[in-house]
Amino acid sequence: MTTRISRRTALRGLGVSVSLPWLEAMAPLTAWAAGADTKNPAPNRMCFCYVPNGMNMPDFTPKTEGKDFELTPILEPLKAVRDDLLVLTGLTADKARAHGDGGGDHARALGAFLTGAQPKKTDGVDIRAGISVDQVAAARLADKTRLPSLELGGEHGGMAGNCDSGYSCVYSSTMSWRSATQPLPKEVNPKIVFERLFATKPDGERQKQDARRRSVLDFVRDDSKELEQKLGANDKRKLDEYFSAVRDVELRIERAEKMPPVKTPDYKAPAGIPANYEEHVKLQYDLIALAFQTDVTRVVTFVLANEGSNKTYPMVGVPEAHHELSHHDNKPEKRAKIRDINKFHTTQLAYLLTKLKGIKEGDGTLLDHSMIAFGSGNSDGNAHNHDDLPILVAGKGCGTIKTGRHVRYPKETPLNNLWLSMLDRMDVKLSTLGDSTGKLADLA
Repeated sequence: MTTRISRRTALRGLGVSVSLPWLEAMAPLTAWAAGADTKNPAPNRMCFCYVPNGMNMPDFTPKTEGKDFELTPILEPLKAVRDDLLVLTGLTADKARAHGDGGGDHARALGAFLTGAQPKKTDGVDIRAGISVDQVAAARLADKTRLPSLELGGEHGGMAGNCDSGYSCVYSSTMSWRSATQPLPKEVNPKIVFERLFATKPDGERQKQDARRRSVLDFVRDDSKELEQKLGANDKRKLDEYFSAVRDVELRIERAEKMPPVKTPDYKAPAGIPANYEEHVKLQYDLIALAFQTDVTRVVTFVLANEGSNKTYPMVGVPEAHHELSHHDNKPEKRAKIRDINKFHTTQLAYLLTKLKGIKEGDGTLLDHSMIAFGSGNSDGNAHNHDDLPILVAGKGCGTIKTGRHVRYPKETPLNNLWLSMLDRMDVKLSTLGDSTGKLADLA
């Protein structure tokens, strides 16, 4: 007979802590005792992935609504997870508009994306926006996971100085806000992210810890053998799959750090970060999957590149700077290159979604028990529009979202209505968030 174990069970050794994936043996004791349905006691998760500089909207927006929507060129890489996807059009980030503040659409786009609040125009220390949806959830769920939230990035950005028409660089590089005056910097280095997820040592002792450990798994091997005696066959298989995933990420991080830097005109990879941007993004996505799988956190934000980023994309034949291209003046050749950059980002998203869909959990998959929002605070980067935003939501939210559809909302529907609806599915009840006007209809 399988022994019941705690959801907080972890394997420990020499200052290393490895949380476990969801196992059948973790189903609530009270539910088992009462004979209740325990097939799906898995928690819900939320992740927000941001891409800068808008989209080439004609290549993003499906012409048809409902289940029979077509996969446009930018959405085509998501073909394998089409039935797990919601394409949402018509949503607006009104507080990213100027409202008398003049230029600065890139800074406002990211600053208002999850807050629904008008960023204060300043390049000084008196920054102000609003609490972001992820941090509302993190505050309410803090006692349920080891990390309340995880803030990731694919490009470094300043937390001070003038980056966009008089707006502080913090607005262009930060999506997550703990309060109106407290932005949360993102972590770009996958190595540090991994340590945050699995190591208990303080930051200052990481170097010593690295020197004396060959692998996290080496320290917990004996502990895992003892645990396996308490598990059924299915749980043992899941545990083995999980450990294999952890080791694979460790090895990939080690390999990436040894790669030579890529010399490009606009980007130099910082030390410790993969020189190849695609590998960098995939590593961050792997860590998101591990964070959710182990229930270290249920709330993640990932800024793939800063707003106004001039990152280049030679891997898809675009050596020109992204932001400069986004001001395309309706030239077909520039629009085509923006489309290819957008398609690169959805290809990486498909990697994450496929990974989550491949991880079994309870009566479904990790993707079934997640809500992955993907989009930008700009629509057309040339016009700096903040209406009819390109927004995707993947995952069924523990059965609370009906996917496989394109849903078009009335003009000027606040984006924050979506975030309010996602909070509701995390059992975080709020009446308003930022500029929301109510919960979004037609998600279920």
